Amino acid sequence: MPNTALVTGASSGIGREIARYHAKRGGDLIITARRADELSALKEELERDHEVSVTTIPLDLGAEGGAQALYDATAGAEINILVNNAGFGGQGAFLARDLDKDLAMIDLNVKALVTLCHLVGNDMVARGSGKILNVSSTASYMPGPLQATYFATKAYVSSFSQALDAEIREKGVTVTALEPGYVETEFAQSADLEGTGLTAQKGATPQAVAKFGYDAMRRGELRAVNDGKLRFMLNWIMPFLPRRTALNMIKKMQSK
Repeated sequence: MPNTALVTGASSGIGREIARYHAKRGGDLIITARRADELSALKEELERDHEVSVTTIPLDLGAEGGAQALYDATAGAEINILVNNAGFGGQGAFLARDLDKDLAMIDLNVKALVTLCHLVGNDMVARGSGKILNVSSTASYMPGPLQATYFATKAYVSSFSQALDAEIREKGVTVTALEPGYVETEFAQSADLEGTGLTAQKGATPQAVAKFGYDAMRRGELRAVNDGKLRFMLNWIMPFLPRRTALNMIKKMQSK
């Protein structure tokens, strides 16, 4: 049975752990990220430990035409699982941030993801089977002062994922939005979040989140929040708080 997964942002964090978990289950992989050395090391590890085939495609997915270039590089491969994990954030007041960085965030977090869902999703629908896992965040449930663009991109990802699932589930393809809380990865450092209330809490491990999300995807779940307390808060407390109270809480958590 074909079982090839395309994983973006596979050089570290959740993406790398999803690749490891898929390989452990005997699946072949196409992995991509900007860091060629990290991809090569992961390829060597997975092929050695699990006797699977791993193809590396180092590129900048967020660059103009990056998603199309990735798809073109996979020509001839049957992709059974698409994991859109690549993405980044950035702490700071929106008007004080470099606009180009926030536009690049939108290009990677949203534009590249949508492009791959369209290109690979059409192939899956034509075959009548496939699984898509879009890595979103609990940030998708609320606006995010001091990470305004990042939170907005994740709201888009979760909304888009649910709508797409409703359109193509009856055609044999499911879409799952993985919405973790804080995870102990390189994300906090690259997003300049160190020293905030968010990173002061104990985060989940990328291994645990990867397994949780991957298993939810295999079951065809619509949304997957890895923390039960967070699920309760997001669904039963946050919606009933006065909006400015919620905004102030989030702003305080994102502040240094």
